[in-house]
Amino acid sequence: MKKLSTIILLATALIFGNACKSNKTEQTDTQDGKTLVLYYSQTGATKAVAEELQKQLGCDIDSILAVNPYDGDYGQTISRWKQELKDSVKVEVNPINVNLDEYDTIFLGFPIWGGTYALPMASFLADNKFEGKKVVTFATFGSGGIENASIDVAVALPGADVKEGYGVRNARVAKAPQEIKSFLIENGYVEGEIAALPEFSEPTDVSDKDAVIFHAACDNYQFPLGNPVSVAMRDTPEGPEYEFGVKSTAPDGSESNSIIYVLAPQGQTPEFTRVVRE
Repeated sequence: MKKLSTIILLATALIFGNACKSNKTEQTDTQDGKTLVLYYSQTGATKAVAEELQKQLGCDIDSILAVNPYDGDYGQTISRWKQELKDSVKVEVNPINVNLDEYDTIFLGFPIWGGTYALPMASFLADNKFEGKKVVTFATFGSGGIENASIDVAVALPGADVKEGYGVRNARVAKAPQEIKSFLIENGYVEGEIAALPEFSEPTDVSDKDAVIFHAACDNYQFPLGNPVSVAMRDTPEGPEYEFGVKSTAPDGSESNSIIYVLAPQGQTPEFTRVVRE
């Protein structure tokens, strides 16, 4: 997956264009100056997260729009995306309507495609300057990917101070408001108090009981996620959270490792919250 992310990043270096749809609101300057939430959304999941961030931050918001929208189903979108990467196609986006120079902090959001940010976002990053700005990433995804995408954003914007931000699975967007509140307070973007979470326990071998929790959370996902080999645990307000060390084997026989986080609230079906691929 890291190799694919690198390929995508190289391909997007050839992409040009920019776009944005503006919706300005009155806001109070924070300790980091004026703030903007800027995002590209294909299915509406990233849009929902962006609007919640804007609500809690009380700042301006803009959306990046592709000239030729990705309006097909999942399979059609993936097919088009792969062909555009292969052909180094320019993914055009509509003109921007805000002046980025007015903002000191930009929350930059996108869906994860192939382990990194979506191609319309690549167009915007290629054509705009972010020197001296704080850029806080946020992303929606099927399983994970904000870690590598944030690294790619930092590479694309060498003059910016890029911070890895909030990521959420598409399947869990309804739970984003409380998670965003905790994220913003914990990282000092808004004022407030939250209880610190305990550290995970030391990893141990996976027991039969642990394996049941893992498979209940992961087996219904559309792609195989591998098999757990180690587990750590901590208590959270939502219930026990598990950190599974996972090994998987690709069709070509290559092996990879990942960390999969699983929440198991009392009386509810466990669900995985994200995959961090190593």
